[in-house]
Amino acid sequence: MTAIARIPTFAFSGIEAVPVEVQVQIAPGLPAFLVVGLPDKAVGESRERVRAALTAIGLSLPPKRVLVNLAPADIAKEGSHFDLPIALGVLAAMEVIPRDAVAEFAALGELALDGTLAPVAGVLPAAIAAGARELGLVCPGLQGPEAAWAGTVEVLAPPDLPALINHFLGRQLLTAPEPPALEAEPWRGPDLTEVRGQESAKRALEIAAAGALNLLMLGPPGSGKSMLAARLPGLLPDLTPAEALEVSLVHSVAGMLHGGKLLRRPPFRDPHHSASVPALVGGGHRAKPGEISLAHLGVLFLDEWPEFPRPALEALRQPMETGRTTISRANAHVSYPARFQCVAAMNPCRCGYLGDPSRECARAPGCGQDYQMRLSGPLLDRMDIVIEVQPIAASELARAPAGETTAAVAARVAAARERTRARGGARCNAEAGWEELQPTLDADALALLETAAARLRLSTRGQVRALRVARTIADLAGAARVARAHVAEALAFRHRVPGRG
Repeated sequence: MTAIARIPTFAFSGIEAVPVEVQVQIAPGLPAFLVVGLPDKAVGESRERVRAALTAIGLSLPPKRVLVNLAPADIAKEGSHFDLPIALGVLAAMEVIPRDAVAEFAALGELALDGTLAPVAGVLPAAIAAGARELGLVCPGLQGPEAAWAGTVEVLAPPDLPALINHFLGRQLLTAPEPPALEAEPWRGPDLTEVRGQESAKRALEIAAAGALNLLMLGPPGSGKSMLAARLPGLLPDLTPAEALEVSLVHSVAGMLHGGKLLRRPPFRDPHHSASVPALVGGGHRAKPGEISLAHLGVLFLDEWPEFPRPALEALRQPMETGRTTISRANAHVSYPARFQCVAAMNPCRCGYLGDPSRECARAPGCGQDYQMRLSGPLLDRMDIVIEVQPIAASELARAPAGETTAAVAARVAAARERTRARGGARCNAEAGWEELQPTLDADALALLETAAARLRLSTRGQVRALRVARTIADLAGAARVARAHVAEALAFRHRVPGRG
């Protein structure tokens, strides 16, 4: 009976690593190298990369039938990371390396034609999954520090195939990689002092940062909307170690985690308004994470909001509520985390000058109504804060004093976030529900909220979001209770979008 070499590896479903076993059999028959088990084109081509890599290191396949089965066979196998486990399986079946030793390691990596190992996506979730199965992990040398974040997992990170073979044969010892130090990263982006005037807009930006609240800025071109949004990431506190690992898992699956460093700063994503539904919410042939997942626990900035395709915008509605996006396929459902802070900017109309007395829109009010009707009511209802950003006159701009620095505002934001966490509930106010927020309301504050909800026709969602804003304002003020003044300021941010009636 012909012995079979077995090498553990993983396929990926979202950020979950699904166990796969690479089974290699070398049997008598016509010379052939076959890969079965629902491989995609990249996996099918691995036989040529494996053949070339073996030739480069002085080995050749025997003139027999080499059969590689990727089990379970009913799960689609995608990606070039199957190169290394297939190569190890072939080497074990050829008795070049001991089968027992290599079976204790899961492996993933792409082979170059000269036998070197190239980086692949998904090393971090694969390392965590390997540790859960009490296996070690073999990965490309450049990604050893990334795999080392899994903790107690034994990681082998060879630069090439000969180094790995020599390790298994006892001729050399591969040193265990160390994870990089998890250090706070100082903000190196634009500073808030560069924004002159716009005090109400900067106040809204601070509140949005403190509560991770959704923000819509509406104003004519050049009023400073994009400038304000670019300074929001600097106001956000660093991710906690647990949050950094959660965000880095998504970026690892997307192949965007470089140098083995976990992301300490909240991600900031600003896709172009031509982005399609798969680009925004995830999908495509291999169900890759979209912009909303890459912005997980960070900011998704949508400039020229109404210019995005209508289906792409409507696809945001469910993830904005649930914090997850699910990509449905005929044979599988892939889920990614997507708890992001949506910041959007838009002009009041197509020409951009509706309501500007100096450059009034020639087609008002129809131009603004047609333009803003591209945004559905349910989508607008999910925005916690809506502000109008008006341009600053040249005379005022020259005389406006420099405002607070990003560091000063960020300190207040961090203190407000700590007060939120100290209550023992949600991570931030944007994730808090009515049951958590309502007990912190004063009686007169609750009465004002109920009266305003009736007069402004706020939906139940709108009331909860107004309360989240009020709770955030109270946290910034260091108040344990939400007072009437906090609710009044929060309600001022929920006015109707001009042109919507």
